[in-house]
Amino acid sequence: MGDGSRTKEALLAELAALRRRVTELEAVKREYEWVEEELTKAHYYDPLTGLPSSTLFFNHLSQAVALARRNGRQLAVLFFSLDRLRLINDNLGHQTGDLILREVARRVAACLRESDVLARPGRNEFMILLPETGRAEDVVLVAERIFAALDDPLVVQGQELVVTGNLGVSVYPNDGASAGPLIRHAYAAMCRARDEGCDTYRFYSPRLNERAFSRLMMENSLRIALQREEFFLYYQPQMDVASGRIVGVEALLRWRHPELGPVSPAEFVPIMEDIGLIVPLSEWVLRTACARNRAFQEATATPLRMAVNLSPRQLYQPDLVHIVRRVLEETGLEPHCLELELTEGALARNVTTTTATLGALDNMGVKIAIDDFGMGYSSLSYLRHFPIDKLKIDKTFIDSITTDHNNAAISRTIIALAHSLRLDVIAEGVETEEQLEYLRALGCNEVQGYLISHPVCADDLLRFLAPDTGGGLLPVAERPLDTLDIQS
Repeated sequence: MGDGSRTKEALLAELAALRRRVTELEAVKREYEWVEEELTKAHYYDPLTGLPSSTLFFNHLSQAVALARRNGRQLAVLFFSLDRLRLINDNLGHQTGDLILREVARRVAACLRESDVLARPGRNEFMILLPETGRAEDVVLVAERIFAALDDPLVVQGQELVVTGNLGVSVYPNDGASAGPLIRHAYAAMCRARDEGCDTYRFYSPRLNERAFSRLMMENSLRIALQREEFFLYYQPQMDVASGRIVGVEALLRWRHPELGPVSPAEFVPIMEDIGLIVPLSEWVLRTACARNRAFQEATATPLRMAVNLSPRQLYQPDLVHIVRRVLEETGLEPHCLELELTEGALARNVTTTTATLGALDNMGVKIAIDDFGMGYSSLSYLRHFPIDKLKIDKTFIDSITTDHNNAAISRTIIALAHSLRLDVIAEGVETEEQLEYLRALGCNEVQGYLISHPVCADDLLRFLAPDTGGGLLPVAERPLDTLDIQS
């Protein structure tokens, strides 16, 4: 009897253990199914906005193309890109950028029909499928609705932010017979729209292929140019008007493409900004210029100021002050021998961050100059708020300063304004003696331009600063300019 009871108890215990095991296996199965479902969702849907991913959009587009082909109809693909999202992320944080993306997705979706497909492939980009919509006038209405929906500022964390973008359009079957070409051509059209300004749209044309390919090749070349040491600096002297002596030089970035030869900074610098490589390149420029200035000073036994352009993206780096301090320490250059040039637009974008950064640089002893003064923002309030040492008059005003009354009046006003605020003034683009004499009469402190010297390489600049003297910066009138190997 006792043995039978023990056997029954053992069987019940085994049965309970089996039930627990079945429960555990069911839990494991549910967890596996949940993980598989989440992985599938992550593959087909953007986790930030909940919109279809590029993979799911491609599938939708492929099916829509097959249906349009069967029914003899058209469809349109729109590629939309937001402006300056990277700048917002750098200055206000990625959380703010994410909130903007969600709100933009909501507003754009409200502009579409239920049958349309809105997707986010990533970054600052959205793709839109308009099935059975191929007429240009219909697509234009959608594009205009999207831009109108973004006209109202986005309120994010108590701040009003204005969002702009660009849009490209491709149409089946004219611009592609399958999903891949339609997406690529819509993207090429978007790039063309971006080149023409904010809140613009463009339809694809075959000519854009060549342009997009050239841009892609340029981006690839720039990504490896820094590693291959294809960048170099030229230096343009800056002269004190009263004494005629060289008191500083401006470092100017140059790029020699291995196949294309010299490429204008106006062509490659904006691309470096777009692809995010301007920051490491700018740090290389800063370090190289400071080290070169230290070498100039040792060779001439005379203090010399080095002016270096600071990109807006570099200005908003959280560690900019640390980078500048480290470069000065490593190169041995005194802070007052470094002058950072900023544009008016860069100052106006983020007053709080800029004030703190420029204040820290000023406390270090670094000089701050405003480049292309008069060409940017009309507000002059930043001249009171920021620790600025110098204003630089743009070449546009100097070109006709002796013949154009308006440009002469603008230059006179800038110089008077600067002096009233105890700021120095330097005029760039001075090419004639008449311009120099006119600026001298107005009280301009310094000048820079072809009259003094073209931009030159470091060795030529050293000969320019101290030709056959063993040191000391001679007045310009005493320098043998005819023997200088000048290169523009």
